Amino acid sequence: MSGEENRKMNSLSLTARRGIIVFALIAAVGMGACVFRVLYLSVFGAEKYREKAENQQLSVTSVEANRGTIYDSNMNILAQSASVWLVYVNPSRVTDDTVGSDGKVKQGNKNLVVNGLASILGVDAEKLKTEITERSKYGYYKVKGKVELAQRNELLSYIKEYKLGNVIFMDPDTKRYYPNSELASTLMGFTGTDGNGLFGLEYYYDDVLTGTNGRIITAKNGVQSEMPNSHEETYEPSEGVNLVLAIDSEIQTILQDALKTALKETNAKNVYGIVTETKTGAVLAEANLPDYDPNSPYDVLYPELIEYFKENGTDEQKADPEGAARSEQWINKSFSAFYHPGSVYKVFLVSGALEEGVITPETTYNCTGTIQAAGRTIKDYYTTGHGVETPSKLLINSCNCFSVFVGQKMGTELYYKYFDAFGFTEKTGVDSSGDMKPTAGITYHDPEDSFTASDLASASFGQSISVTPLQIVTAVSAIGNGGKLMRPYVVKKQTDKNGNTVKETTPVVRRQVISESTASTVAYYMSLVVKDGTGKNAYVPGYKVAGKTGTSEKLNRADKAYIASFSGFAPYDDPDISVVIIIDEPQGANYSGGVIAAPVAGEVFEKVLKYRGVAPVYSDDELAAMTVSTPNVVGSTVEDAKKTLEADGYTVRVIGSGENVISQSPEEGKATPVNGFVAVYTDSGTSAEKVKVPDFTGMTVSEANRVAVSSGLNVKISGSASESAGVAAYKQDKEKDTEVDIGTVVTVYFRTTSGVHD
Repeated sequence: MSGEENRKMNSLSLTARRGIIVFALIAAVGMGACVFRVLYLSVFGAEKYREKAENQQLSVTSVEANRGTIYDSNMNILAQSASVWLVYVNPSRVTDDTVGSDGKVKQGNKNLVVNGLASILGVDAEKLKTEITERSKYGYYKVKGKVELAQRNELLSYIKEYKLGNVIFMDPDTKRYYPNSELASTLMGFTGTDGNGLFGLEYYYDDVLTGTNGRIITAKNGVQSEMPNSHEETYEPSEGVNLVLAIDSEIQTILQDALKTALKETNAKNVYGIVTETKTGAVLAEANLPDYDPNSPYDVLYPELIEYFKENGTDEQKADPEGAARSEQWINKSFSAFYHPGSVYKVFLVSGALEEGVITPETTYNCTGTIQAAGRTIKDYYTTGHGVETPSKLLINSCNCFSVFVGQKMGTELYYKYFDAFGFTEKTGVDSSGDMKPTAGITYHDPEDSFTASDLASASFGQSISVTPLQIVTAVSAIGNGGKLMRPYVVKKQTDKNGNTVKETTPVVRRQVISESTASTVAYYMSLVVKDGTGKNAYVPGYKVAGKTGTSEKLNRADKAYIASFSGFAPYDDPDISVVIIIDEPQGANYSGGVIAAPVAGEVFEKVLKYRGVAPVYSDDELAAMTVSTPNVVGSTVEDAKKTLEADGYTVRVIGSGENVISQSPEEGKATPVNGFVAVYTDSGTSAEKVKVPDFTGMTVSEANRVAVSSGLNVKISGSASESAGVAAYKQDKEKDTEVDIGTVVTVYFRTTSGVHD
């Protein structure tokens, strides 16, 4: 071999060796990288990748915890969570029909799945079919949530019948129910689709009511189908805490029924009211209308509200009046709506002036119908003047001029002192959403900011200040309970699932606003307002109601718009309950608090006090005018029965030809008016005779009694029983032309329009 050839061979050998070395280095680096990667994955990244693997292999289903139940004070359920189900399918297990090589059709399950779910759950079949098809490689598609028990059971039977257990699945879920529909809806609020509270108590107590969700952990394959012999772990959900409210469903019903009638009669924009326990601050009932059903909160129950926003809303509201109405109906205006209290505020003005010695019970003022204040002439409703008045007459007559006089004597500093003391510059502290904070310069005048003599004149009769209904009833209660301003509360206690008390509310005195003696004096004045003054339509026989009427004009409005109100407590010398009634923008000739709000309050006082077992104490005059108990004549001869009944002043009608009375209407013990009507039956085969209810509207008390007896009926008088001018019937508990049994007692409500225009 030549030297040249040796050199070539050596060169090739060197190149080969270099290639081998490079390859070995590359292999070593690659092997090192692999070793490092394995080391990293198994040591440093172990937790991260183990979690990823588990997430791919495990299916975690959340089991929603039941929210705590909400009860009224008598443990009646107001809101409750119940079991429902979430239905889903595994699209990867849904198959189409196929045709084999032999031409035979192999049935798939797609039509069974789609048609069955559409029929039972009421979902759109075409949409469902499209969604399942598009997700054919996935293991989960939600069909419908909140499925009720009946649908769930029907679907279970369908799944079993067509062997679809590996395609259609159901997981437990919960749904919030409100068994009493609209009852206290604006207080209760409602929950969203995610189960979280959105309004009212559901929102305010969301953290307490919400429990801890459970979990079901199951091993799944790549398409989220359960693997055979897989392990399953279940963690049970923990229920939320229950709420027991001070709200009493019976009192709530009384209040809402009265407000519904008022809304219909006055055609107002809104009506709202509150009933509280005077001495504790417990809220026994709260309502505002229009309201809604929290089971379907997005439905507008009152179409009139939509029409209102079409005509009177802002540009934005007019563009979507239904949305505006929907939002409006959710607001708890009894707690949050600021309004001008009008003459109701005069009780606080007089309280502060008496407490400070600015006036005494003997102070006099000669009302001529007008008064000059800050360069303005302020007129009283009674333009000819009330003449010489004392502080009690100021409230009885609701005299604006005397109020301005008292306000001027107090000055802005003292006026503000008691405006603040009665709670009108701060939140009430109630345990519910909607407790609004007043704003200086907007809802009230602050001497440190701007409080002019002109402002003081208007504020003295409640016209240039704004308060909420809850603030008013809380402040009025302070006069009723000896001068103590209480913190209002809704929830009495919180309990666990076994009924054990977790937390309990005790009444809280925020402060002593006025002395007990001043409070007693003003409470007596307020009782005279109802007995002899503008509040006489709130009069209830046997119960000494104390209160004050108010009528205020909405400012900065092109059209005239008013707010009529009444607030008070009863019995005045030992108060049990306090009430506020507000009618916002009533339509028609009657718009004053004394005419349209006081009668509503009177109805509420009468029914609630009787329900709470407060014994009436009748005066001699009330005893003479009140109803009597029907005597028992069953078993007597017709002749003896007639003698007994006619001796008591009854008109008697005998029905039948028998000799003895076998039944009577009204029955024994039924309350009937003096000189009422009784039908007696003498034949066992005789059915009850029917008569039509007359229209008593506009009649006096004596006219109503006379017409009732001639019709074979009895009238129970509610409201003013006086025969004085202006007293007339304005509603009845049974509509005209309703057919009822002869002898039936019809409750007729009376009010006066004389001397109550405030």
